[in-house]
Amino acid sequence: MSALSSNTNWDRRSVLRATLGLTAAGSLAACGGNNGRGGGSGPGTTLVQYFHAYGEAGTEQAIKRYAKDYGEATVRTQWITGTNFESKLFSALLTDNAPDVFEFHPQIQLVRSGQVADLTELVEPVKDDFNQADIASHTIDGKIWGVRMIDDPQFFYYRKSLLADAGIEPPATLDELVEAAAKLTTDKVKGVFLGNSVTPVMNPLIWSTGADTLTDGNEIAYHTDAVAEGLTKLRSMFEAGHLLLDAPADWWDPSAITQGLVAIQWCGMWAMPVIQETLGDDVGIIPFPASADGGKPAVVNGGWSMFVNAKSRHLDEAKEYVKWLWIDQKEHQEDWALSYGFHIPPRTSLAESAEKLKTGLAAEGVRLFNEFGHFDNPAWTQAMIVALEGVVADAVRKGGDPEAALDKADRTVGRELKKLFG
Repeated sequence: MSALSSNTNWDRRSVLRATLGLTAAGSLAACGGNNGRGGGSGPGTTLVQYFHAYGEAGTEQAIKRYAKDYGEATVRTQWITGTNFESKLFSALLTDNAPDVFEFHPQIQLVRSGQVADLTELVEPVKDDFNQADIASHTIDGKIWGVRMIDDPQFFYYRKSLLADAGIEPPATLDELVEAAAKLTTDKVKGVFLGNSVTPVMNPLIWSTGADTLTDGNEIAYHTDAVAEGLTKLRSMFEAGHLLLDAPADWWDPSAITQGLVAIQWCGMWAMPVIQETLGDDVGIIPFPASADGGKPAVVNGGWSMFVNAKSRHLDEAKEYVKWLWIDQKEHQEDWALSYGFHIPPRTSLAESAEKLKTGLAAEGVRLFNEFGHFDNPAWTQAMIVALEGVVADAVRKGGDPEAALDKADRTVGRELKKLFG
């Protein structure tokens, strides 16, 4: 695959954790007022599906090709460009022009609001062939609400030659990462890229201390002394000028490391083919390093899932389409995961047979995913995500007191938890 340019399509990675909730208002101007649906049911039915604009070349064409192969309905794809996929999706879901099928992440408010349909009957017969952590993250109140399409591990890429020239090993602890950032920073290259906002590493920082976002009983678990200390260490890299900031393209785009702007970059497995095409063997990967005594390295498992709009006028037909594409059509599922960047198929049988993931750097990515990966917590809502993004803004970028920033987040997260769980 040819190298990806630094364009807005790669902004799709920002929508992994965007800032808007299901109460977003407004119209879907980019898609117009006519959703192109036909009336009736059966072969004459027209379904609309929403996808954000993936950056990997060929993805839009692939999704539309799969839809064209479906013979039981006409399926039209809205390919949403830009950084505000969530706002357009959520706005549309409040109107008569809502999509029948859409991709997103498992979140409890989708269920509580009655926005997504129960897909248990679709998934149950094949659930043993899915990664069980994916099944767990999509199960709420004993029902399965979405079908995972791809798993997207996120970790650090590093330039082997730059580390060797600096006489350092790949960092195994956060302290070592701070030291490496200092040694690797020159007048031409910054040591580490954590994203322009630094927010992509907030959750891995929490996990790497041995903490979590929430307890099993849905109480705050991220506010610990170790997390506060970790934020201080991130601030030290920021303050010393060892972090790449305001890069032309953000963390989901591999151009920071492929263009020689940084020695170590946080990014996703999707970018691996492009990075290897550019850097060859001069690249390795590591998880977010352990950040406290008793902590362990962490890998984010991002990814995307397919949901059915519970209020669709063609609910049964939409379910049948999702079943056909994301459960029955293994050939399309494998193509989607492996032909346009590297993603891990959530179907165990496909993951085990994926030759592209069995050797080299890809195999190492799978190993890190299996050993250190953290999956979606559906109870962790958009408002909670934004609250922790605020912690990074306050404590890392602005240099505020980490404890005060965490206290502020606690108030927002506490309100959300009370709304959801009483």
